[in-house]
Amino acid sequence: MSHPARTTQVGALLTALADPVRRQAVEILGEGPRRAEELAGLPQIDPPAVSRYRRILRQSGLVAETHPDFDQRARTYALHAVRLGDLKDWLARAEAGWSRQLSAFRAHVVANTATS
Repeated sequence: MSHPARTTQVGALLTALADPVRRQAVEILGEGPRRAEELAGLPQIDPPAVSRYRRILRQSGLVAETHPDFDQRARTYALHAVRLGDLKDWLARAEAGWSRQLSAFRAHVVANTATS
């Protein structure tokens, strides 16, 4: 049985990844940390929307924001690998559940076909 808090956390991850521009930002960050200006250059996105996308990614926990000591205005974004691990764990549990159900269905069909 899944824990309600973990389900909510996975929901936030899936919501954050539901948008193709945010997925593209995650793919870019998968190559390494990026400055805010680099993410602002994503195609098909207007500059005011960039901060909204970054906020949603931060709130989901997928992305962490850091500031260098010498300039608190500068922001760097990086993937938070633990959150990606949470998503992979959830997907593995979901896949295992489907596999069990499909195996049981197959066994049922084979048993009923053999007796016909």
